[in-house]
Amino acid sequence: MVLIASLIDGLLIGFIYGIAAMGLSLIWGVMRVINLAHGAIIALGMFGVYLAFTGLGLNPYLALLLVALTGLLSGVLVYGIAVHRVINAPYLSTLLATFAVNMIVIGVGTAAFSTSPRNVAFALGSLSLGVITLTWTRVAAALVAVLVTALLYLFLYRTRPGKAIRAVANNRAAAELMGIPSSWVLALSFGLGTMLAAISGGLIATFLPFTILAGAGYQVKGFVICVLGGLGNPLGALIGGLLLGAMEGIIPAFLETSWVPVLEFVLFVLILLVKPTGLLGSRK
Repeated sequence: MVLIASLIDGLLIGFIYGIAAMGLSLIWGVMRVINLAHGAIIALGMFGVYLAFTGLGLNPYLALLLVALTGLLSGVLVYGIAVHRVINAPYLSTLLATFAVNMIVIGVGTAAFSTSPRNVAFALGSLSLGVITLTWTRVAAALVAVLVTALLYLFLYRTRPGKAIRAVANNRAAAELMGIPSSWVLALSFGLGTMLAAISGGLIATFLPFTILAGAGYQVKGFVICVLGGLGNPLGALIGGLLLGAMEGIIPAFLETSWVPVLEFVLFVLILLVKPTGLLGSRK
């Protein structure tokens, strides 16, 4: 029963890992940019919920709406300032551009908040299923992650801007010939990817302590998940997140917790060696 409880707990956080990785996957799939500022945005999402809760007294889940909007606008701004000019440059240029944004955010965040751990003192009680007990904050976070995933799917497949994003992702030159403004579509895509990172950070903050440096670890997990599910494949990112979450839930039942990141990277290397396109295949 302890193993089942750990597995369920891991799957719940796996949904949140999934939407964080979806942001990375969306940005890569549309514009072939590896966003090294993703972790910093996750940390900002954590502090966004924290500040809204402690400073304004907002319910953390209502604060997520503000965090999502701020993440979207921040992503569009970062794209316009740091990414747009190097979007067609070699990959190293976009890596350095997003890494610079990452260091700026971490530097300013450290000066403003220090590196002391913070937490959102918010509880919803627990859910008992026989001998298995789950905290409602984790269950609620997983449900919000599922809702965000569904809304993203509806946006990409049922709205005009979403279809424009998919068209640019498939063939940017052809989309431009059809009258689609690719610059605005790329900015929106980067904003959406950043928004997903901010939301995942805000959800994690509702049940785990964090610092301004915490996003780096989740960014690394996001890279592992993207490779596991398939680069540029949002559905693969969600499935990869669930698999990674399940691993994190099961491994501590047999080994020390310190082995978790080791085995995650072993899996990362194995996927690259055996099936580099990921479980569901990367977007061509």
